[in-house]
Amino acid sequence: MKTHLKTALAVLCITRLGVIPARAEPVVITTDSFGSGANAFSIGFAHIGNAGNADDAGAGGGRYFSSYGGVPYQYRLGTYEISQESIDKATGAGMRWIEPGFWKGNQPAAKIKWYDVATFVNWLNTSTQHQPAYNLTYDVNGTVTAMNLWSSGQAWQAGGENLYRHKDAYYFLPSEDEWYKAAYHKNDGVTANYWDFALGTNDNEIPDGVDFNGDAVYDAIFEQGFVQDAVAVTNVGLPSPYGTFGQNGHMWEWFESAFDGSNDSGAEVRGYRGGDLDSSSALLYSSVRVSAPPGGGYGHLGFRVASVVPEPTVVTTCLLCFGLAAMRRRR
Repeated sequence: MKTHLKTALAVLCITRLGVIPARAEPVVITTDSFGSGANAFSIGFAHIGNAGNADDAGAGGGRYFSSYGGVPYQYRLGTYEISQESIDKATGAGMRWIEPGFWKGNQPAAKIKWYDVATFVNWLNTSTQHQPAYNLTYDVNGTVTAMNLWSSGQAWQAGGENLYRHKDAYYFLPSEDEWYKAAYHKNDGVTANYWDFALGTNDNEIPDGVDFNGDAVYDAIFEQGFVQDAVAVTNVGLPSPYGTFGQNGHMWEWFESAFDGSNDSGAEVRGYRGGDLDSSSALLYSSVRVSAPPGGGYGHLGFRVASVVPEPTVVTTCLLCFGLAAMRRRR
């Protein structure tokens, strides 16, 4: 594995509601490479700092809240949703076959089962000489039949015991707290301050959708109707305060956690968040969460990958804020 450190494009130094407080961490993006030759691809990761922040208890001035988002450690979350092209290239590089979804190329890997997502994440680990995150069982055709729990000695312990995730995994699906923090936390220090939307806004500024008919400036992709095609994962609107794109709209996204948060049975229903192409703005709120069995793939349901922070971490950051207004919706 190669980790390329890129100059962060300070995409969030300015928000529509003013300058982020001085305690905000700069947006830092690192890029990891996978596969080789014709099957080479990369995944960009946003650094999620402010370790030790509290759960969202409604302190951010918004209308809605959920008791999620507190994470006691630093981690990374995929800048974009995983594309179908990344799935195809991983398969070409030796990953077990995964049932294809609706779209192709740089469109999202959608209608994808949680178990297939876990297969992809395990391949990211094993192809880069790391420990698989999930203890999956396959049948003779290579289809996942079950996920077994890790023992306490093997399981992830940071922030509380997680029997789904191996303690030595380098790549993994984000837990609900990890996903929620990257989407909604204000990135204003070790606080309990969160936005209603994953776009740095509250209920008094509902996101602007895209009509696909000449609206070149939009916040997120939603209210498009179920038959509307997805777009490239890199063209989905505004970023969150940490620099992740598309956590509101476009695709619902699986997270790792069981919907009840227990993570004590591999067959439990899993959760997903964020809204999709067909969602109303009401489904983009931080308070909305949905569930489905891990063995099913449903419509506009995709995912993104999380990772530990490389050690030692050497980052180059960009604190220049000018030029970013173009990434913000001017009203």
